Amino acid sequence: MSAATAAATTTTATLLSSPYKRPNKANGKNDVNVNVDKGSKKMGVHGNGDRGYIYNKASFMKWTLDDVVHVARYHRIPCFFAAGLLFFMYVEYTLRMVPDSSPPFDLGFVVTRSLHQALASSPELNTLLAFLNTVFVGMQAAYIVWTWLIEGRPRATISALFMFTCRGILGYTTQLPLPQEFLGSEVDFPVGNVSFFLFYSGHVAGSVIASLDMRRMKRWELAWLFDTLNVLQAVRLLGTRGHYTIDLAVGVGAGILFDSLAGKYEESRRKFALASYAPSTKELC
Repeated sequence: MSAATAAATTTTATLLSSPYKRPNKANGKNDVNVNVDKGSKKMGVHGNGDRGYIYNKASFMKWTLDDVVHVARYHRIPCFFAAGLLFFMYVEYTLRMVPDSSPPFDLGFVVTRSLHQALASSPELNTLLAFLNTVFVGMQAAYIVWTWLIEGRPRATISALFMFTCRGILGYTTQLPLPQEFLGSEVDFPVGNVSFFLFYSGHVAGSVIASLDMRRMKRWELAWLFDTLNVLQAVRLLGTRGHYTIDLAVGVGAGILFDSLAGKYEESRRKFALASYAPSTKELC
């Protein structure tokens, strides 16, 4: 056995047999302590002043008060969503559904009521904002196509193809009613105020796809510009009743999802190409 192997074996044995303890904050070192208890099948890993501490047990029933306090202190985001789960379970069993004789309830419509009234009373302002929004949609499309045709990076284009195709399928499968207060414009996208599917927002999803690509290329200023315009676009769509709030929220998720799927598709094609052009065993001999 070599000296390196012996040292590694000794270190591993020490880690696995050492009792559980909190990291040493006094010396400022990134101590790492691992404790495996075969009887309770628990393991603790922590480091860097206790903030990197993660503690898992095979059974929740074996948690101690210290574990509960630790989770509440250092895992606040999961705790927040756990509280949200309990809250909306309560809401689900106590909330009265909207009757079929009433229009859908949308909190985004309530928040943008003043904007809707301003646009309804000023068709010129509504047309101007619709035109600017259409320009922004053109910017999205131009950037996505540019990355493919000019820069030779098709991921954003593939993502957009995935996204709009699935949007069409979902929009046709479950057709939501157009809001009664919808404020259309001849210069809105789709141009000419033609019929379009409401679920989900292609405006928002396309902007997210472009923004994610900009971040991959470290075009931070342009990405932040698109994100800002995307937020303004979402407010305008709510104000004109061109989309429900859920359309916009799912649009963000759709942009992230299809960008990820396009990346996986590219990776699968890359592996396939490498496998196809790799020399065979006979060629190497």
